[in-house]
Amino acid sequence: MTESTRAELLAEPGEGGRERLAAFFAARGEPAYRARQVEEWVWERGARSFDEMTNLPAGLREALEAVFSLTPIEPDYTARSRDGTVKHLWRLDDGERVESVLIPTRDRLTLCLSSQAGCALACRFCATGDFGFRRQLRAAEIVAQYRDSLRVAREEMGRPASSPISNVVYMGMGEPLANLDGVIGSLASLHGGFGLGARRITVSTVGLIPGILELARRPEPFELAVSLHAPSHELRLRLMPIEKRYPLPELFDALRTYQSYKNRRISFEYTLIRGVNDDPALAEPLAKLARGLICFVNLIPFNPIPSRPEWGPSSTEGIARFSEALAARGVGNAVRRPRGRDIDAACGQLRLARES
Repeated sequence: MTESTRAELLAEPGEGGRERLAAFFAARGEPAYRARQVEEWVWERGARSFDEMTNLPAGLREALEAVFSLTPIEPDYTARSRDGTVKHLWRLDDGERVESVLIPTRDRLTLCLSSQAGCALACRFCATGDFGFRRQLRAAEIVAQYRDSLRVAREEMGRPASSPISNVVYMGMGEPLANLDGVIGSLASLHGGFGLGARRITVSTVGLIPGILELARRPEPFELAVSLHAPSHELRLRLMPIEKRYPLPELFDALRTYQSYKNRRISFEYTLIRGVNDDPALAEPLAKLARGLICFVNLIPFNPIPSRPEWGPSSTEGIARFSEALAARGVGNAVRRPRGRDIDAACGQLRLARES
């Protein structure tokens, strides 16, 4: 059996996985507490293999291996930045490779996860789109990035054992809401299995309306971020082909619906590209879009990619002017300091660099 045909325990937190394990042990005449032992290894200790479960007999570990999978992923390449950022390129069971990034600050450690191998949406400022869409990640493959990053955080970065990773963002390779099954399943595992608070998990989207409405209907208060990058239809279409399918008026109608369910702040991501979308005059239409929403704008200097040699990041002065223009119109915003530029830390850049 392959990793994907065995039952993946990382995708089964709570009653579903517990019942499956209980049935497995009952069929072998084993005591009921064995299921709890396995759960502890999966969710509390982050076991990558059944061999680690040393309080189970060797024969039982072999039997578990035949029926269940812990979805091992292998570090294909690791890059460490001067600023403390750590980026992993993970190899999956079929040879596909995806990225995750650990971003430390003074009081937190944020993990950026991938939800797809590649991406079909072809945003022109993102390196992931340059090698197209390969496949969806299974929920367990998304969660495995978190599990293995926990070990790095504890053992290599010296983070506290009780809460080594403080926040998770679905902002890596792929569009999370184009992989709803995988993302919703992984959210359940991070929240219900590993116990990460829902408000510490942010799902980012380019604006897939059905997925936004699905998140609105869920009871957990996961955070939402929207990749905006332009306040007009024409400019956004130039940067993001998804604008043709879900234009700004429809997107903002959906966001108002989302906020009516959640009453939670929405974050907007706005990548500033010199001479493309950084004119302070664009602050006015952006403020109009945001009117009536509880929101915040993260301004992100463009991280150059080889396929767009004509584009560069806005100057420090240009970013300041744009930020001030937004603030003058009552739109809260902050400039996100670029991290890990020396290790190709932006989405898709490390894989692209390793394949070129």
